[in-house]
Amino acid sequence: MQSLKKYRRITVKIGSALLVDRATGLKRDWLASLADDIAVLAQGGAEILVVSSGAIALGRTILGLGKRALKLEESQAAAAVGQIALAGAWSDALGKGDLKSGQILLTLGDTEERRRYLNARATISTLLKMKAVPVINENDTVATSEIRYGDNDRLAARVATMMGADLLVLLSDIDGLYTAPPAKDPEAKFIPVVDRITPDIEAMAGAAASELSRGGMRTKLDAGKIATAAGTAMIITSGTRLSPLMAIERGERATFFRPSSNPVKGYKTWIAGQLEPAGRLTVDAGAIGALKSGKSLLPAGVKLVSGNFARGDTVAILSPEGREIARGLVAYDAADAVRIAGLKTAEIETVLGYEARSAMIHRDDLVVSFAGDQVLAAGDVSGG
Repeated sequence: MQSLKKYRRITVKIGSALLVDRATGLKRDWLASLADDIAVLAQGGAEILVVSSGAIALGRTILGLGKRALKLEESQAAAAVGQIALAGAWSDALGKGDLKSGQILLTLGDTEERRRYLNARATISTLLKMKAVPVINENDTVATSEIRYGDNDRLAARVATMMGADLLVLLSDIDGLYTAPPAKDPEAKFIPVVDRITPDIEAMAGAAASELSRGGMRTKLDAGKIATAAGTAMIITSGTRLSPLMAIERGERATFFRPSSNPVKGYKTWIAGQLEPAGRLTVDAGAIGALKSGKSLLPAGVKLVSGNFARGDTVAILSPEGREIARGLVAYDAADAVRIAGLKTAEIETVLGYEARSAMIHRDDLVVSFAGDQVLAAGDVSGG
């Protein structure tokens, strides 16, 4: 059994389907029970951050839009109506436990761009110092499909790692991870503990369960990779019951994901948690060996460049088989990266016409991952 009371800072993510009934709107009794759970943990000294979905779902109920697919501008309008109602509901529910709350609306750029990431972290840190519970959601009123997280599971993981949370709790409509989607496979077996998110674990994921939720088990495992790589433990459990956090305390079913034994820290947490790389570099076996030993990525080891990225953007590094093995901040624009891929260091200046950096990605700007588990920040091992 995993006790929540040993954790200093906890991020709790709530899905739309848990919080909003498509016919009647906000599930006030359920929200009140969750707020009571949060108050208990806060009284025990924990800092709680809430990542709450539900703005669009609540707004479409208030506006009487039904179940039909919404146009982008309709979704944004529903979010605008729903968000103000949602914020008020959280303020009222937490206030009954003598807790203050503050609303934070984030867009993808607020965590992907370094300066905005630091600004968001500072604001949330200040709220926590003031003993207020940050209630965080994606800013659906302005986000479009090209600039959105796509699900609040990954947003919650990004927030948890940004704020150095010890634990991320994903409240879902399923009580944990199974060997296969249990609704489709009666032989599926429950997995109580995941030591590491491997490709075999990822293969167990299913798809989203309802039109209220954009996430599924796959996005939860994506969130788990972000969280555990940064040293944040994760729990997936059912949120459909009342007092879902205290249910974990009582030992009810949940899957616990252990944090990495060698977590990425500080500046590299931001690099490792980038959700959408601007491009991809496919490298050879020699480069993989160099990266594993803590060295920089040199142009000589790069076999294929894809994407339209600029110097300083985050790119993914892929093995010849196409599996992501690292992520880092690239030292060249895409056009120049294409020109120097495969070249030895001494040849770069001749091709580009100016004295250039020897590394495509410097070890200080590089986070290496293998089998879905971040195990090495490149600068932590001696090497060139």
